[in-house]
Amino acid sequence: MDWPTLKLAVSSCTACGLRACCTQTVFGVGDESAQWMLVGEAPGADEDKLGEPFVGQAGKLLDSMLAAIGLARGRNVYIANVLKCRPPGNRNPEPEEVAKCSPHLVRQIELIQPKLILAMGRFAVQTLLDTQATIASLRGAVHRYHGVPLIVTYHPAYLLRNLPDKAKAWADLVFARKTIAGL
Repeated sequence: MDWPTLKLAVSSCTACGLRACCTQTVFGVGDESAQWMLVGEAPGADEDKLGEPFVGQAGKLLDSMLAAIGLARGRNVYIANVLKCRPPGNRNPEPEEVAKCSPHLVRQIELIQPKLILAMGRFAVQTLLDTQATIASLRGAVHRYHGVPLIVTYHPAYLLRNLPDKAKAWADLVFARKTIAGL
């Protein structure tokens, strides 16, 4: 599938049932030939309302984090989520929902061909690395997703609730920047 076909497939998808309870799909945003691809978990209420991933307070934090390493939303960065529809009440994604929606993310990654993936949050990490391991145990190492270097970090929404872990996320970003610079 090319970009237009994939976008249409996502907007009309009813495979898991989440489409029936969300306002709109949240496909992804940014440079479609980006070197960096950031992958989060699922849209929240703000994302569902605006149709863009990582808006609201978590999005502002992510934008600040990107700016701190010389990047910006839409400039050599593509941002997407594992799920394209908001789970009711911002609940965690169900395994069936992840299984039915992740092929869309896989195709986005194939089309973008990023040089580095930054997986943010438990569901993004576990989906892309096919593991049940914790973020804490996977941080600080270069993992691979189909040959693409993948760095694990915390989700910005988590960081808003757990301020001491912001320093760890900063270390992850610095590590990701060094990793991509060495490619």
